[in-house]
Amino acid sequence: MLRTKRYTKTAVGKGNLIDFLTYTIRMASIHSAGTDEVHDVPMAVIIRPFMAEVDENKVQSLMKTIEGYDTADLVPPIDILWIEGREGGNYYYSFGGCHRYEAHRRLQRSTIRAKLIQSTMADLKCYLGASTPDLK
Repeated sequence: MLRTKRYTKTAVGKGNLIDFLTYTIRMASIHSAGTDEVHDVPMAVIIRPFMAEVDENKVQSLMKTIEGYDTADLVPPIDILWIEGREGGNYYYSFGGCHRYEAHRRLQRSTIRAKLIQSTMADLKCYLGASTPDLK
């Protein structure tokens, strides 16, 4: 299993309920809405099967935010589909978060904050169709 660092966030700003709900909503996608755990995932294990077309201004803005001591946590985690192969191998696929991923790659970060969504081969096939590899 992937060893990651777990983040927990109990309050934002002054800690009032509205701040917390705003933070919670902003940090979740449709896939990870039920997942509160955020991990530092090694960039080297992430599989991105599609080339992304990114907006340079957005990537540059994210790079500045990620580099900031007090702003890095403002960047939402990416979603990663975690799939166990038929022989027990672990595979980590990412299809979204292109700008965040690219900003981390350019900054030569070894990890990226992510929510792991335990998935199946059937889930992966929805993304890759007939190109879905035989994961071992």
